[in-house]
Amino acid sequence: MSAMPRILVTGASGFIGQHLVRKLSRSGYRVRAAARQPIMFDDPNVEGIALGDMSRSFAAEYVVRGVDAVIHAAGMAHARPGIPDAAYTAINVDATRQLARAARAARVKRFVLMSSVRAQVGPRFEGVVTEDTPAAPTDAYGRSKIEAEAVTAELLAGSATRWTVLRPVLVYGPGVKGNMAALMRLAARPYPLPLAALKSRRSLLSITNLLAAIDHVLQAQAAEDTSFIVADGEPITVADAVRALRRGSDRPPLLFPVPQRAIAAALRFAGKPQFAERLTGELIADAARLRKTGWVPVEKTEAALAAMVRDGDRPAVRNSARH
Repeated sequence: MSAMPRILVTGASGFIGQHLVRKLSRSGYRVRAAARQPIMFDDPNVEGIALGDMSRSFAAEYVVRGVDAVIHAAGMAHARPGIPDAAYTAINVDATRQLARAARAARVKRFVLMSSVRAQVGPRFEGVVTEDTPAAPTDAYGRSKIEAEAVTAELLAGSATRWTVLRPVLVYGPGVKGNMAALMRLAARPYPLPLAALKSRRSLLSITNLLAAIDHVLQAQAAEDTSFIVADGEPITVADAVRALRRGSDRPPLLFPVPQRAIAAALRFAGKPQFAERLTGELIADAARLRKTGWVPVEKTEAALAAMVRDGDRPAVRNSARH
């Protein structure tokens, strides 16, 4: 890439997007930070722009103009009850199509699509997920992600724009929401928890390791025109994850054993079947293909989980008063 390259980041106001914009600026990139609503950054290297509703036609040609690379992190994240399949298609597939087509026309050098391991598997999986695992998504979110990957590869094939798809597992770090935030709230309780017997292992991904992977694929020729799973070096049990979270707040572990089946049954009875599945089911993913290109996870999971609690939230942007 040229000196001081310009990178377009979509989804710049999201959890990953906020961290990514800040990291790219620190690394010497100029950043065009695009989000649905106007956003402001106290950073001369960052230009905030509004994309509007990406479920409809948007000015993709305008947002890619003059950039060297696109990191497409915007989209509808996670499977949510009550949302029709068409909504996932419009935001995760059709918007990707518009952006990839515009990137090709503008001869953008790199296009990085933030997909998900859920493009291949459901919330649990028997065995180890690699890029060669046959894609079998179990919900509309996963199906939309694998379709977005196919659209990216098809539209950019044979063009001047090299593409990379990243399939991260569950990402955690300061400001995280969703299931990891729920686990953090649980670990923050001051009383003993019945989680010592939760021995199912899950691959996680620290935001620092993900940012290092993105920076790597922007530069590495070996990362062109292919897909990569992204995960920390080793999976971790839920019990050990809770211990690490409690260590981050200087609390003793205070875990005692209750059978996994009993915990799962109690959570389902409480109306939290998805949380039960993630606490008691395994999902191990291997990022060996990405490591072979030269990427190295810089953080260990347990230390990064503890640091996340110590660091707390670090908001990167604020919404503009103009909207």
